[in-house]
Amino acid sequence: MTGGDVATTSTVPSGTEDSADGGEAERPRPVYSHRQIMEILAGLLLALLTSMISTSVISTALPTIVGELGGQDQLSWVASATLLTMTASTPLWGKLSDLFGRKLMFQTALLVFVLASIGAGLSQNIGQLIVARALQGLGTGGLSALAQVIIGDVVEPRQRGRYAGYIGATFGVATVAGPLLGGFIVDADALGWRWCFYVCVPLAVVAFLLLQRVLKLPRVRRDTRLDVFGAVTITGCATLVMLVLSLGGKEFAWHSAWTYGLGAGALALLVLGVVAERAAHDPILPPRLFRNRTFVLCGFASLCVGMAIFGVMIYLPQYLQVVQAMSPTASGLMTLPLVAGMLVASTVSGQLVTRIGRWKVYPVAGLLCVGIGMFLMSRLQVSSGRFQIGIDIAVLGIGMGLTMQILILAAQNAAHRGDLAATTSGVSFFRNLGGAVGVAAFGAVLSNRLTGELQERLAAAHVPVPKGASGQLGSPDQIHALPEPFHGIVLQSYTEALEMVFLFGIPVAVLGFVAVIALKELPLSGSGPRRRERPAG
Repeated sequence: MTGGDVATTSTVPSGTEDSADGGEAERPRPVYSHRQIMEILAGLLLALLTSMISTSVISTALPTIVGELGGQDQLSWVASATLLTMTASTPLWGKLSDLFGRKLMFQTALLVFVLASIGAGLSQNIGQLIVARALQGLGTGGLSALAQVIIGDVVEPRQRGRYAGYIGATFGVATVAGPLLGGFIVDADALGWRWCFYVCVPLAVVAFLLLQRVLKLPRVRRDTRLDVFGAVTITGCATLVMLVLSLGGKEFAWHSAWTYGLGAGALALLVLGVVAERAAHDPILPPRLFRNRTFVLCGFASLCVGMAIFGVMIYLPQYLQVVQAMSPTASGLMTLPLVAGMLVASTVSGQLVTRIGRWKVYPVAGLLCVGIGMFLMSRLQVSSGRFQIGIDIAVLGIGMGLTMQILILAAQNAAHRGDLAATTSGVSFFRNLGGAVGVAAFGAVLSNRLTGELQERLAAAHVPVPKGASGQLGSPDQIHALPEPFHGIVLQSYTEALEMVFLFGIPVAVLGFVAVIALKELPLSGSGPRRRERPAG
C-alpha cells in the first residue's frame, strides 16, 4: 500500500522558529499540481467524513441500541470509548507514520475503522459494542491526525490554508450529518440501528481505493525507531485522564477512591513519560517541541477550542430538544447555521491565508467570535425565537472555522520537516483532550446547576415533585409529558443551568484568545498564489 516515487521536487525552506534538530535533514519537497492535491484531498476528506460521522451518528440511536442490547448502566461507555481511544492514540499514529510511511498508516487506520464498524454493527451485547466503538476511535484518531500530516507533506505552508479550510468544513458537515443520519436510520423500519455503523463502510472502501490510486509520496529513509516506553506511558497517561473525565460524576463520584487512584496513576505515568521522552532516541512527543513557543501556544489554544466545540455540540441539542421542544431531526437541522458559519469561515480564511500570507488575525478573530457566541447563547431563553438561535450559533461557527485549521497550520509552519508528524498529532491530541475536558466540565456544571435550580424553584412554588419524576428527569418526551406547573419549572431550571454552561465557555475562550495573541506570526514558507507547476509522479 505504499506510494510510488515522486520525480519532480523543489527545495522549500522550513518556516521553523528555532534551530533545534528536527530529527531529519531538510529534503526537497515534491511539487504537486492543484489537480493532484485535490484528488488526494478528496480521498482524505471522504475518509475523514465517514469516520467523523460515525462518532456522532450514535447520539440519536443510543436509546434504541440500549433498549435492544440492554446495559443501560453502561451507556456512557458506548459514547466515551471512541473519544478515549481517539485521544490516547493520536500521538502514536504520528510516530508510526514516520516509521512505516504516511500512506500505509493512513490506510491501516482506515482498515481498522472499517473492521470496527462492521464489528459494531454485528454486536450482540453491550460489551461487544463498547469494544468495537473503542477500536473505531483508534482508527478515527489515526485518520484525523494523519490527514493533516499528509496535507503538510504535499502542500507548502503558504499554500496549505486553502486546502486545510476544506478539512474544517468537513468537520462541520459531519457534526450535523451524523445525528440527522442516525435519526433517519433508526426511524426507517427497513434499516434498523445496525446500519448506523454499516452505512460508513462503502464510503470508507471508496476512500481507501481512491488514495491507493492517487496518493504518491516520496520514499524517505528515516533513522528512527519505535519509542515503546514512551508509547506506553503517554497513551497510558492519556487513557487514565480520559477515564476520569469520561466517567467521573457518572460511573463513580468525583470525590472517590476511583478518581484519586486514576489521577495518581495518570500523574505517575506523566512523570515516567517525561523521563522516557527525554531519554528516547526518537520520542513520540519530542521534548524540543515544548521549547517551541508556537507549538505550546497552538496546543493550548487548540485545547480551549476543543472544550468549546465538544461542549456546545453535546449540550446545545439539550437546549433545543428540552427547552425548545424540538425533535431530534429538527434540532439537527437547527445547527445548520453553525455548520454554515464554519464552512464559510474556514474556506474563506484558508484562501486569504494563501493569497496574503498572514494568518494570525484569523485565530484572534476566531476566539473573539467564540467568546461572543458563548455569551449570546447564554442569553437564550424559553421564549427565544429560531432566528435568534440561528444567529447566535452562526457566530460560534464562524469563530470555530477561523480557528481550528489555522492553529494547526501555524504549528506546522514553525516546525522542522522532521517534526511535522509529531507537531500535527500533538496539536490534534490537545484539541481532542480539550473536548474530553469540555464535555466533563460542562456536564458537571449542568448537573449541579440543574439540581440546585430545581430545588430552589420547587421550594419557592411549594410544588411537590410528581410521583416518578424524582431523580433522573428522563428523555425530552418524558419531560414534556410532565404536568404543570412542574413542567414549566423544569424548563426554566434547564434554561438557567444551560446559561451557566455557556457562560463557563467564555473564560475558556478568553484563555485561548490570550494564547493566540501571544503567538509570534512567523512568515509562511513557500510561494504566494500558485505558480505554474510540473506535476509530481
